[in-house]
Amino acid sequence: MIRDYSKYDLSKREKCLLYSAGYMCIFSVVYLFYHNLIISALSGLIVRFLRPIAEEVLARRRKATLEIQFKDMLYSLSSSIAAGRQMAEAIIEANNTLQIMYGEDEPIMTELRHMKANIEGNKESDKVLLQDFAVRSHSEDIDNFVQVYVTCRNMGGNLERIIGHTAGVITDKMNIEKEIRVITNQKKLEGRVVALMPIAMLLVMNILAYSYIEPLYSTIIGRLIMTGALITITSGVYIMEKMSRIEV
Repeated sequence: MIRDYSKYDLSKREKCLLYSAGYMCIFSVVYLFYHNLIISALSGLIVRFLRPIAEEVLARRRKATLEIQFKDMLYSLSSSIAAGRQMAEAIIEANNTLQIMYGEDEPIMTELRHMKANIEGNKESDKVLLQDFAVRSHSEDIDNFVQVYVTCRNMGGNLERIIGHTAGVITDKMNIEKEIRVITNQKKLEGRVVALMPIAMLLVMNILAYSYIEPLYSTIIGRLIMTGALITITSGVYIMEKMSRIEV
């Protein structure tokens, strides 16, 4: 069970992959701009500062995956409650149903197994388990669903109708958010391609026409131009990523 979906701890394998691949990428890019092994080797150490960024990106991806999988959980819960089952029974049935769709290591299956074990083994309240899930997920959609269910349990009402309506509204919202993510991801990809074009052009020039750009590596003015170009590209990528990061 994941304690907090807003945080991500890299595994040893992921750390090795991040540090090795990150170091090589930074080393290669800096060497392409300076043709200096010492500067490139020292610049590669910047990869140490990329870990928080990588953890933040992976945490967002895991949370997005959880929300997509939660939509299928909603369908299962809504169907079970419509068939006359209580929420605890619906959760257990959702665990059995979603096993067909997802592997046991998927976030939603981890949560369902945890809730099923506590319901059957510890006789814990489904309301408490869902509230705990909502808090740890840091997801507005999950929190909204749990709040509606808890209010319905406390105040009374047609549970089947309210849960079904809420599940439908949240599902529609998730579908709209998915469309927004698709559009923003397309723009991100376009921005990254544009950012890589100067680097690709510089690589081609190094291979096909090095004599033409040789002064950029052998003169002070050339070094300053290269430094300015590298800073501009890096800043552009950073700004582009910030602008295209839309919280939905």
